Amino acid sequence: MPNFPTLAKLADDLESGRATSRKLAEACIAKIADPAGEGQRTFIHVDKDAALAAADAMDGLRKAKAAPSRYAGIPISIKDLFDIKGQVTRAGSRALDDSPPAEHDAVTVARLRKAGFVVIGRTNMTEFAYSGIGINPHYGTPKGIWNRAAGHVPGGSSSGAAVSVLDGMAHGALGTDTGGSCRIPAAFNGIVGYKPTQRRVPLDGSVPLSFSLDSIGPLARSVSCCAILDAVLANEPIVPLKPRPVKGMRLAVPTTIALDDLDAAVAETFERALKTLADHGAIIERIEMAEFHDIGPMNAKGGFAAAESFAWHRYLITSKGDVYDPRVAVRIMRGEAQSAADYIDLLNERRSLIARVNARIAPYDALVMPTTPNTPPKIADLADDKAFAHENVRALRNCSLINMIDGCAISLPAHREGDVPVGLMLAGAGGSDRRIFELAAGMEAVIRV
Repeated sequence: MPNFPTLAKLADDLESGRATSRKLAEACIAKIADPAGEGQRTFIHVDKDAALAAADAMDGLRKAKAAPSRYAGIPISIKDLFDIKGQVTRAGSRALDDSPPAEHDAVTVARLRKAGFVVIGRTNMTEFAYSGIGINPHYGTPKGIWNRAAGHVPGGSSSGAAVSVLDGMAHGALGTDTGGSCRIPAAFNGIVGYKPTQRRVPLDGSVPLSFSLDSIGPLARSVSCCAILDAVLANEPIVPLKPRPVKGMRLAVPTTIALDDLDAAVAETFERALKTLADHGAIIERIEMAEFHDIGPMNAKGGFAAAESFAWHRYLITSKGDVYDPRVAVRIMRGEAQSAADYIDLLNERRSLIARVNARIAPYDALVMPTTPNTPPKIADLADDKAFAHENVRALRNCSLINMIDGCAISLPAHREGDVPVGLMLAGAGGSDRRIFELAAGMEAVIRV
């Protein structure tokens, strides 16, 4: 990955005068406009004038010693799922083209602006966030970092979010995660993606996929970058992140489902990372997670995503179904067959699942597993619907386990430089966000050696 700076480095440069927000914004805009790059497929909308005006404002406030935060003036991207005042929120679709512009910023967008971050533009995504692959037939598909000439998927649904950070078109990104949509594109592109405990970050002002599972999180270049953005999104104080020593970490590797059918590169990278952690003194135990076997049957009729997305889309898809991505529409329509009794059963089963898993993992600091069992497939190889469905289910599998247990999780790059990107996921029960960040910060420096 190109050696772009972290948020801390950018903040230092802004404070010292080595950089200005104007110059940072202009550099991001130039990257987006580069015809040899992925900008045209990565962004659905770039608000150049507003971004430069905001950058100039932050430079003025910093000069007056009135910057709203240490990170004021740093350009970030916003997934097309979020309301931005005065803009149409399309959610990566054409079905919302004639919707009125948003009257207010989404709560999370407003919080980022309040901290002084500069919004560069709206990033491309899987239509209505309903896939872990990142292909979009309406706006094109940005190529992921791996073997770009051949064209591999970026991961989804926050596809443009990941590529914007990867290619220096933004220095952080706002994404969502319903079944892995922050973590999968992070894993496929060698960056960091975070899924918070859902209740910490309000969903107001974002187009829902599944209000039971949707989480709003950041994609960025380091664990500390994600921790900074997460604190802003959750309206919590930004406090220094203290990495936990690897020595003494108690880590559980679930052998149920999470290690099935791994691509060779994923298996090799994951086992090497575990050995490295053990060599540094981590206590690693492989455990059965019988509870994970319950999740497949719970989702047999489409689960929360199908039921709740159908409830939201049922009128729109009736009038404009012909402009939906067929691969998205077919998944939404699965919700039509679910009854109220099915949905109530699902709610009760999930409550039981969460309680049982939390009891199982209580003795450990975190769960550790591959973020995805697959490496990024070629875009061209997914033209066939069966091939697409197969790889999509694989990409979502491990991440969605954590959404179902109402947990929090981070994906760290675990591959060596030059190898195919592979993510290592660190996860915990809901409410353990700070611990997960501290553990991840401790691991980050050692797992790629």
